[in-house]
Amino acid sequence: MPISKSAIAAALVAALSFAAVPAHAGLFDDDEARKAILDLRAKITDLQQQVDGKLADKADKTGMLDLVNQNEQLRSEIAKLRGQVELLANDLAETQKRQKDFYIDLDTRLRAMEPKKVNVDGQEADVEPSEQKAFESAQAVFKDGDYKGATAALGDFLRRYPNSAYAPAAQYTLGNSLYLQNDYKGALSAQQVVVRNYASSPKAPEALLNIATCYAELKDKAGAKRALDMLLDKYPDSPSAQTAKERLRALK
Repeated sequence: MPISKSAIAAALVAALSFAAVPAHAGLFDDDEARKAILDLRAKITDLQQQVDGKLADKADKTGMLDLVNQNEQLRSEIAKLRGQVELLANDLAETQKRQKDFYIDLDTRLRAMEPKKVNVDGQEADVEPSEQKAFESAQAVFKDGDYKGATAALGDFLRRYPNSAYAPAAQYTLGNSLYLQNDYKGALSAQQVVVRNYASSPKAPEALLNIATCYAELKDKAGAKRALDMLLDKYPDSPSAQTAKERLRALK
């Protein structure tokens, strides 16, 4: 059972009170009184040492317990910090991956938007991917037999890309679309644009053949002959020249 400081004080008071009893009280003689006081002092000293020892032992144990608790708290905080570090490392790795994917995607998109070399009617030209896609899409509509839709698509392409390497072919196909809709005047005008604006294109002699055909549909024999003569004069070595000669013989 622990001994409190108040118990120690009470023992000391009792010892002093006992020591202060006069010898004539008849309880003890001088030798016995001295002996009793010495015994009490010895007991008090021993009791004090026991108390101090227990208090010291208790303090040591309390200190060790505090250290253990602090150690556990530190371990817990270190574990939390390690978890946070791992989360941050994962977040950083994920962010770096997203950035890398973003730059790869951006580079791919930019490359896809860059002009590229293509062969158009035997000539190499730089065209934008969107330009090529628009032209091929309009041509596909024409091949599918939707001539009205092709007329709209080709007209839109020519407005968007007036200087395109595909412009002569687009203009030429536009004339054919109008012709197949029996719009001979519209077809004639469209093919004349090819001859006038793209005279160096392989489509120009073909356009002159179509111009002659449009004049024939419009019952303009003289106009048809002029177109064929122009073809032979300007493009005598073209594949269309032989067809022009045959038609001229038929017109005579």
